[in-house]
Amino acid sequence: MTDILVYGALGRMGSLVVNAVERAEDLNLAAAVDEYSQGGAVKCFPVEVTEHVDVVVDFSHHSLTGKLLKFCLERSLPLVLCTTGHTDEERAAVTAAAERIPIFSSANMSLGIAALTDLARRAAALFPDADIEIVEAHHNRKLDAPSGTALMLARAMQEVRPGSTLNIGRSGMGKREKNEIGVQALRMGNLPGTHAVIIATDTQTITLKHEAHDRALFAEGALSAARFIVGKPAGLYDMTALVG
Repeated sequence: MTDILVYGALGRMGSLVVNAVERAEDLNLAAAVDEYSQGGAVKCFPVEVTEHVDVVVDFSHHSLTGKLLKFCLERSLPLVLCTTGHTDEERAAVTAAAERIPIFSSANMSLGIAALTDLARRAAALFPDADIEIVEAHHNRKLDAPSGTALMLARAMQEVRPGSTLNIGRSGMGKREKNEIGVQALRMGNLPGTHAVIIATDTQTITLKHEAHDRALFAEGALSAARFIVGKPAGLYDMTALVG
């Protein structure tokens, strides 16, 4: 039985993770923790974590990453980091912490997105002169744009396009540059998340697309990562390690 602490348990995704843990026969909910500000007051439950914990799953907010890393480092706990929108400083802190504890970090916890990333990387390599555009759409409450997943896809494209640059939110006058990778964000309705990679030459277009129909898929992916990372040596892991 794996004992899981869910951080960000009151949020939309955190609640789904809590429910998924409670349904799983091989998992136990050791603690559900959340912190949020309301009228200047910070609330947390439970105030102190006294139960045994094997792994932490985080669906809170990137601004809390430093506090969470400190908690995990003090207790040598593996961490599944599912938040997005990290600053360069926060990402550097995650990388440094991964030298001491195992951290599974992904901008998207979907196995389908992992497959999309792999397929897009192969297609981009096959058509080195093609234009590449990444388009993502999410619900109207999402704070960061473009999504962490879109940026993850863009970085995967840059792996096979050395020297390429990102054009995020194209606007204004000027033709498309040859070494550009475009990234566009849409915010509307209650969409769980759609990501498309479009690879176009003068004679053909390849469109690779992933649509999330239910946010529960991200909870399922996070718990698969939690099962995977328990017992692993210190290091930074992602979906490639899980599906490889």
